[in-house]
Amino acid sequence: MLLLLLVCLSQALIGFANPISPRSDYLSPNSTGFRMQHGFETILVQPFGYDGFRVRAWPFRPPSGHEISFVYDPPLEGPEDGKAHGMDYDTAFNGNRSVTMRNGNTIVRTSGWGGNPGGYRLAFYRVETDGSETLLTNEYAPLKSINPRYYHWNGPGSEFSAEFSFSTTPDEQIYGTGTQQDHLVNKKGSTIDLVNFNTYIPTPVFMSNKGYGFIWNMASEGRMEFGPLRNRFTANAASVVDYVIVSASPGDYDTLQRRLSALTGRAPTPPDWSLGYLQSKLRYENQSEVILLAENFQKYDIPVSLIVIDYQSWAHQGDWGLDPALWPDVASMAQQVKNLTGAEMMASLWPSVSDHSENYLEMQANGYLSATRSGPGTTDSWNGSYIRNYDSTNPQARRFLWDTLKRNYYDKGIKNFWIDQADGGALGEAYENNGQSTYIQSIPFALPDVLYYAGTQDSVGKLYPWAHQQAIEEGYRNATSTDVGTACDHISLSRSGYIGSQRFCSMIWSGDISSVWETLGLQVASGLSAAATGWGWWTVDAGGFQADPTVEWSANIDRPEYRELFVRWLQWTTFIPFMRVHGSRACDVQDAFTCNNEPWSYGEKNTPIIVSYIKLRYQLGEYLKAIFDQFHQTGRMIMRPLYMDFEKTDPEIARMTRENSNATTQQYMFGPKLLVTPVTVPNVTEWSVYLPRIDNSTKWTYWWTNATYTGGQNVTVPAPLEHIPLFHLGKREDVLSGNVFSS
Repeated sequence: MLLLLLVCLSQALIGFANPISPRSDYLSPNSTGFRMQHGFETILVQPFGYDGFRVRAWPFRPPSGHEISFVYDPPLEGPEDGKAHGMDYDTAFNGNRSVTMRNGNTIVRTSGWGGNPGGYRLAFYRVETDGSETLLTNEYAPLKSINPRYYHWNGPGSEFSAEFSFSTTPDEQIYGTGTQQDHLVNKKGSTIDLVNFNTYIPTPVFMSNKGYGFIWNMASEGRMEFGPLRNRFTANAASVVDYVIVSASPGDYDTLQRRLSALTGRAPTPPDWSLGYLQSKLRYENQSEVILLAENFQKYDIPVSLIVIDYQSWAHQGDWGLDPALWPDVASMAQQVKNLTGAEMMASLWPSVSDHSENYLEMQANGYLSATRSGPGTTDSWNGSYIRNYDSTNPQARRFLWDTLKRNYYDKGIKNFWIDQADGGALGEAYENNGQSTYIQSIPFALPDVLYYAGTQDSVGKLYPWAHQQAIEEGYRNATSTDVGTACDHISLSRSGYIGSQRFCSMIWSGDISSVWETLGLQVASGLSAAATGWGWWTVDAGGFQADPTVEWSANIDRPEYRELFVRWLQWTTFIPFMRVHGSRACDVQDAFTCNNEPWSYGEKNTPIIVSYIKLRYQLGEYLKAIFDQFHQTGRMIMRPLYMDFEKTDPEIARMTRENSNATTQQYMFGPKLLVTPVTVPNVTEWSVYLPRIDNSTKWTYWWTNATYTGGQNVTVPAPLEHIPLFHLGKREDVLSGNVFSS
């Protein structure tokens, strides 16, 4: 029995190293790909970009070639020289031979299994500098197993569900997969549902410590599973399965990010002002309150770059304009804010449309609203009213949305938009019925059975948030006569996203998180996973969004316990891509429609600390522009998990990353020179930090004392409330000047 298990394992993990087939053909270096027929199934494999392959597979009916895809064809970088691949290939066979194709340093090989000389399994290798080959992964096929490419038909149509399995080993580490509130940087052992909810943005893009990157290029909902021997990806409803794999040397994560971002998109550079301090709360109620806010920023001499008007500032869901009873002169307000502070303004929009909205009848008549596959078509409820969501997958609906926003906001001076509730399906709350009923707090299905212009929730649900971001991007680009990928004049803020969301002028935030210490710690790992997925434009609600009902002081600005948490949270956001404050606050004394959340709201002792970090953020302006520019040019991460830079020089980093220890889930590099370790528990005056080893001579310098330390050790440093544990490499003046990539 043991012998049989060993044989099975060897077949699954290394069987393709020596193909069983007696015939193995190397395709020419300039091959456009091969098409393999395997019974009723067809597999198309093409060299794609540098060091990569794109694989598409389908049973029976061939795809049209116009299916939803989140990868560029051709990639932004690669040997294609601007020529799209489409469905091209130059070699066709029916699975009765073994074929090998090479693209750069990556090889794909077909082979049989279980003594069969056919070539219907795929394996991917990296070619090493000495000419040897290292298996990256192959289709998981131990003896007597279900086919690694598995299809199932759920209904009368041609759409199918699919499960694709690939080999892995217990020591493989997986980085990326979007964001989950799980405190993990290494996702090995995780099962991740591909359904978007508030705080949960699963995205099937990942890097492996074995030296490859992977994109499950599917709009369908499904699942990712990272087991000890098998990685499995499922699609609930599809007409073609589509994935891409690229490779690089182990530990060269910058090259992997460059390859992946060439496929999924490079981020543009943000406007300089957006790198400053962004102010928000739930919620500024009217025009007078916003003008008073701007006057107070001027009075306290605190820099601010953006002031946000949050939700329910409209008369009805779906109006996509400010309620004129509360905001009588939008253009005048925006200009006064600009004159007082220099700040831009942002307004929130929800995708929901009530039948009370002035836009409802026109949108319903023109098919701009998503429906449900049965019943009256309502997708959620809010404030006692049933609502429908606009259909972001419909190009005409996207245009209608932007035209409305432009008329009501953009043309009046509010040119930045908060894409809230962008998760798709419903309003994105997985755990409640939005207060429609006191007695129903949890409904026993994930999302309504929504029908979109582009398909169903099952088949294209992952497209919804991406297309919602696209609606604003298309509007920006048309309004400014600029192209996607060029520098952004304005920005959007989205609660959700998907593969390639970084190509838009849009930052993603971690959702409506709770205002407690544990949640602060969770956000660090979440941001590092966002970075590994390719999203450099990432942020959080500093201070958390909402109170934890089990913690008496949570989110209360008048309680010393929460004030301490807020200060620690705020100082950490100085060192993430966008520094942003937001949240629903409680207070003992209330003097506005909602409790205050401004820098001066947290007590006389704390205000100078808060202001010092806001001003430090502006002092880091040149450094921020330099790291955002690198992200734009090459996909080089801004928030950098420690494995990115130190896996090769410090064996402890690899071990700690594998184990998801605090040193690797709570510490990271911010750009190439700053090591950040936020304080995530209360009542401390010192903090232990692991300093990665680089070489025998490079020293780490503690920002606050200028004390220097060698790497490869834990050090304990003073960390009073005024100081976040922060170290730098090289000269401080180089950090402040942004001169950090020249040497």
